[in-house]
Amino acid sequence: MSKKIYPLQFNPILKERIWGGEKLKTVLKKPITSKITGESWELSTVEGDVSVIANGELKGKLLTEVIDEGPSEILGTEVYERFGKQFPLLFKYLDAREDLSIQVHPNDALAKKRHHSFGKTEMWYIMQADEGSEIIVGFKEDSNAQEFLEKLKNKTVLSLLDSVEVKEGDVFFLETGTVHAIGAGLLVAEIQQTSDITYRVYDFDRIDAQGNTRELHVDLALEAINYNKVDTRKEYLEEENQSNAIVNCPYFTTNLLPLTDTTTITKTGNSFTVYMCIDGAFEIEYNMDLYQYQKGDTVLIPAAMDYYVINGKASILEIYIS
Repeated sequence: MSKKIYPLQFNPILKERIWGGEKLKTVLKKPITSKITGESWELSTVEGDVSVIANGELKGKLLTEVIDEGPSEILGTEVYERFGKQFPLLFKYLDAREDLSIQVHPNDALAKKRHHSFGKTEMWYIMQADEGSEIIVGFKEDSNAQEFLEKLKNKTVLSLLDSVEVKEGDVFFLETGTVHAIGAGLLVAEIQQTSDITYRVYDFDRIDAQGNTRELHVDLALEAINYNKVDTRKEYLEEENQSNAIVNCPYFTTNLLPLTDTTTITKTGNSFTVYMCIDGAFEIEYNMDLYQYQKGDTVLIPAAMDYYVINGKASILEIYIS
């Protein structure tokens, strides 16, 4: 690349949703102007929603442009070898003022066959939870397509599904095929494969401002669903000033870094790293420059940044591909 390498931040891509609220503004300081903003896409190369760099020499350029100019430097040698110039992950914050629809995502094979897309394995970190807030993750007991369809038709599908009360700091890992829904009152950091393929199976018969119900995709979903009971909750340690493993899957590795002091980071150049600041504030010192971040910020560390120092008091999600 002709331009210098440094930590990259992006303009948030804000999405209004029927279930959205205002926590992205009140808690995470996002520049929303609507009372129903449900999502802030922090880092995306989804077609039509490609992130624009917000800082430094590359300000105003698309993420896809800088990857095209220096794929190994941005993505990392191993990520580039595996995915080409595609950025393989999508990072979001979600504010659920109301329940999201019950939905499912296809695996890689099905998504490629139907949509020429990646599948959508994802994880949730609960940043804030109103008292009594719940999520739906999978089935209470093993089921099957016939039973699921029958319960959908008579509007008792919730009786099959596993509802879990959640609190701040809880983490859930959702493999493709897991029926799920984020419940009302939750602020969530979401890490997922680069995909916008969602099959909505039940939406509580809600109507939008025009009086229309939202489209359902039951026929597509039936083949995509894993009808077996699954364990989605992830336990993890919180050792200060080091990376604590939360999720390690073929698509991404996510650690929690509880920062209370100064930590030196050394990297191999195999993969980019993304930091999502879920609490507090921190700074990165690199090449004699200082970069500062606060709760709600997301930063992409290009793979070519092989040595830097992090300092502050913060809880940080650290994500890369291994």
